[in-house]
Amino acid sequence: MKALYSITGNSQKLDGGAMFGNAPKGMWQKWVEVDDQNRIDLACRCLLVKETLDNGEQRNILFEVGIGAFFDPKLKQRFGVVESNHVLLDSLDEVGLKHTDIDIVVLSHLHFDHIGGLLSQWQEGEESELLFPNAAFLIGKSAWERAFNPHFRDRASFIPSLMELLKKRDNLYLVEESHHAVLGSDYRFHFSDGHTPGMMLAEISMPNGPVVFCADLIPGVPWVHLPITMGYDRFAEKLIDEKQVLLDDLLARNGRLFFTHDSKIACGLLAKNEKGKFCLSEEYPELQGVSE
Repeated sequence: MKALYSITGNSQKLDGGAMFGNAPKGMWQKWVEVDDQNRIDLACRCLLVKETLDNGEQRNILFEVGIGAFFDPKLKQRFGVVESNHVLLDSLDEVGLKHTDIDIVVLSHLHFDHIGGLLSQWQEGEESELLFPNAAFLIGKSAWERAFNPHFRDRASFIPSLMELLKKRDNLYLVEESHHAVLGSDYRFHFSDGHTPGMMLAEISMPNGPVVFCADLIPGVPWVHLPITMGYDRFAEKLIDEKQVLLDDLLARNGRLFFTHDSKIACGLLAKNEKGKFCLSEEYPELQGVSE
């Protein structure tokens, strides 16, 4: 049995134009609120699965860790991180867990806003430490290789010091197939190269249909619309094609989408509207122990 929880991490404010690629502001400002610096609110939301295995054992699986609070004040301001405290740790505490209680961490890719939460909170004069000491880490092999050999365009998206800490972990697994033994058959991976090479989208089997952690393929509700991409995407046309394939598949299977960056909606049931465009027929601001 699985129970799903949306877990809040540190939030950001980023430029709306960058987040909506070549979509004009006249379009995207209808979907989100914009501040006087043209920034929009973004969550760094994680998905927690509390699972009871067939043998009665319990395990806690965390899908992503958000941006965290490792940046020094200057970089924190540059990248629009709102809170100074490590919000993810506080949110885990609200569901009765510490970072030491997490058994598996699944990372879709290795950009800093998706893995910075692995590090302890910034303290002047101190080096950040790698948290989650008891967790196995699952990372796509291609995404891992990309982080150590980035293109000039996305080099600033990675944290070399964190990558070196991860490299030293014995229980780190690089994923190449749609399933992995550490998680088991109830979990499936879809791979995407449009945002960054090797991004890994986790699908969780649930009684009423699968739930997919959409990562940066579909960061929030507005991006469910096929043509909408981000300026941060490496290959926008490829991403649109990948999105089409995934959504066609999930629509046929009553799939739900879990959003990491949407500031208001955590999850939604995929549908098509009267014009034949993908949309959500149900929206959930949060998940608190969903087991259906």
